[in-house]
Amino acid sequence: MKYALRNLENQVVLITGASSGIGMATAKAFAEEGAKLVLNSRSQVRLNEIVQEIGQSQAIGVSGDCSNPAVTKEMVATAIENWGQVDVLIANAGSGFFGSVLSGSDEQIVQTVHTNFIGTVQLVRAGLPHLIAQKSGDIVIVASAAGYRGNANEAVYAGTKHAQVGFAGSLDREVRESGIRVSLICPAGTDTEFALGNGRTFGDPNLKDYLAPEDIAFQIVTVIKMPITMRTQSWGTWSMKQGS
Repeated sequence: MKYALRNLENQVVLITGASSGIGMATAKAFAEEGAKLVLNSRSQVRLNEIVQEIGQSQAIGVSGDCSNPAVTKEMVATAIENWGQVDVLIANAGSGFFGSVLSGSDEQIVQTVHTNFIGTVQLVRAGLPHLIAQKSGDIVIVASAAGYRGNANEAVYAGTKHAQVGFAGSLDREVRESGIRVSLICPAGTDTEFALGNGRTFGDPNLKDYLAPEDIAFQIVTVIKMPITMRTQSWGTWSMKQGS
């Protein structure tokens, strides 16, 4: 007997960091499943491009910094106004740099903490009341393998990812009895624009040995398509050429 997966057509999915990398790949993957999308990015120009590619009848962009609660509240309000519901929250926006804890500017450190952790919390705070009211929904937090074990020269970044891991675990215990699933996705290095110029170099051939954004998009869509009787607490992934 064929295993029955959930139909994602017309499910309303909110994604932060959606104009490049994992977020863009995830937006396209959900669009192929027939989902409705509210997409967020700091870059209005790039956000417009991905919305245009998917189609304005299926995707709407809300630009701004997702660590700002006004932005995440606007994302939720946009979903309710256009499609009457919120089904999936995907906290994907990420920022970071690689180097000693003494390197980088104070502004870089604050931005990394705000984007990676505060942005995650604000998306959840904006959307969770609607999920609780309908007694169903999914929250996906895109963290990192660094959330379990950070390497040298990524202490600040790893600290924000440890925060996401702790947040997801506690949140799962808080909302599961309300019918809400929390899934933690923890990929190793992925070939995206992440940290280019801040510890990664554009064109570095080693990036081709990393995971692809589409790999992580597949993970995210897969955990959402699982029957609602199941939940994925944590899914870590490495490419065949990466150490663990």
